[in-house]
Amino acid sequence: MKVWVRLGAIVVLGLAVWGAEQKPTQPPKPTVEQADDSNRIIVDVTRVNMLFTVTDKKGRFVTDLSKADFEVIENKRVQPIMEFSAESDLPLRLAVLIDTSNSIRDRFKFEQEAASEFLKSVVKSSQDKAMVVSFDTSPELVSDLIDDTDKLDRAIRDLRPGGGTALYDAIYFACKDKLQQDQPKHKFRRAVVILSDGEDNQSRYTRDQGLEMAQKADSVVYAISTNITRVDTDGDKILKYFTAETGGRAFFPFKVEDLEQSFENIANELRHQYNISYRPEPLLTDGLFHLIEVRVKNRKDLIVHARKGYYAPKL
Repeated sequence: MKVWVRLGAIVVLGLAVWGAEQKPTQPPKPTVEQADDSNRIIVDVTRVNMLFTVTDKKGRFVTDLSKADFEVIENKRVQPIMEFSAESDLPLRLAVLIDTSNSIRDRFKFEQEAASEFLKSVVKSSQDKAMVVSFDTSPELVSDLIDDTDKLDRAIRDLRPGGGTALYDAIYFACKDKLQQDQPKHKFRRAVVILSDGEDNQSRYTRDQGLEMAQKADSVVYAISTNITRVDTDGDKILKYFTAETGGRAFFPFKVEDLEQSFENIANELRHQYNISYRPEPLLTDGLFHLIEVRVKNRKDLIVHARKGYYAPKL
């Protein structure tokens, strides 16, 4: 089945997308279809919105910086910052992706506990929403975007491991069919939290197609590796790739009991961010990915965690 998606949008503060014309929503157990040239997304960008965090080299958050401390580089040009704020409590839209493949069977129960406690500690009723997607041979939506942590908890505890691993399909589905569709006019912090060993052997979409959809949904990707061998595997490298490209971070707990600390680190980061908004000069409509770099002026000791760019419209 081919799915045609045509989105037209005017983005005022960020890459928010509104107005959609598409086929009805997938059934409760959505399947991911093969990507082809019929998938088209058109976005009219007038401003680019950047949510990001700043840490020192020891990983401690730096929250006392001002607009004058930052500069934004696009197309080798410094861009004038139109708006700046320190966003300490933005509403969250979270997609928690839980690997239920056979490769994590021996650690699965503890992962369920840690993921459930994470959502209970992060999701604030009437403000935040979270969804749970499990993935083995294919992704499955086990709980849609809601603010009911009890229902989210039950959805996680009902999961059972088995099958292959379709990580890229899960990222693609969560971002395209859910996070990208939930685009209100005010600002949200959108994030994908992956709990997996990063090894993909079943996806129909490629790694870069999954990344592209995360970028178009303006979502930061965080990852917690379930690889406890502490050998730097190909899966760990994949998790680092997704997080580095979107401004998130990957965590590699030494033992399964450290998962709770990794989730706590993500929760803290989601509540400590800056926001910058600017109008690209020149404003291009070439449909290409445009690189962005956010810098702290004259502070080489500080690290900015931000997505690396955005997709311009193609008109």
